Amino acid sequence: MKIGFIGGGNMAAALISGLANKLTPGANIHVIDPNADALQDLHSRFGVSVAPKIDAALTASEVIVLAVKPDKMREVLTALQPHLSGQLLLSIAAGIRAADLSRWANGHGAIVRAMPNTPALIGQGIAGMVALPGVSAAQRQAADSILAAVGATVWLDDEALIDAVTAVSGSGPAYVFYFIEAMQQAAQELGLSAEQGIELAKATFAGASQLALRSTEPVTLLRERVTSKGGTTYAALTSMEESGVKALIVKAIKAAAARGKTLGDEAGRG
Repeated sequence: MKIGFIGGGNMAAALISGLANKLTPGANIHVIDPNADALQDLHSRFGVSVAPKIDAALTASEVIVLAVKPDKMREVLTALQPHLSGQLLLSIAAGIRAADLSRWANGHGAIVRAMPNTPALIGQGIAGMVALPGVSAAQRQAADSILAAVGATVWLDDEALIDAVTAVSGSGPAYVFYFIEAMQQAAQELGLSAEQGIELAKATFAGASQLALRSTEPVTLLRERVTSKGGTTYAALTSMEESGVKALIVKAIKAAAARGKTLGDEAGRG
């Protein structure tokens, strides 16, 4: 598979690290980015070909991954139009709807939207994905293979649900880091050192996540097994419930989803 990347930032680099010399030889990957240092790094690490601006080499790509900031997408697709001849466009930009991508690409119909997350940097990501009707079965499989190189994939039937994916898993790592920060702060206030607090918090999150992943039982049951009535865990969870922590988390995730919809509306008007 020949793959083009427009954008060579962190997420693109994560995908390339999972693809180069695994799914396809590094020489089959072509990366466009104005940052010369980023290009040199990707070339030296993975053997990919590079260029500072969109060029004819993308014409040979079967898949072109759009890994640029949302506010640059229209400009990029306008410049890309002369090089499109049926390739799959795989967008990993937040908020930009497939219909707008198609419109800016002069009606190009082979488009998949994906929302990966930053654990892709260590091969532990997950991506929600949706395809336009113009995407063939082979192109859908190609898109899945690219994102599966750095984690799991979840296909959606309704593009509107991408905003929910963005809110839950796209932004989700930040919620986890926020909770870890709170655990570290509590540990310090209880007399542990900062180093001890962060080590305990990180290991607890990692272990609990793996337990949830490997278990066939609902996470509610896993939580209940740790919670003896009248015990320490019970005291903590009762405090959280009385403070409305769960409701606030749900509210926050819904706010993220609403912001994703607003970004899509604004981009489409633009």
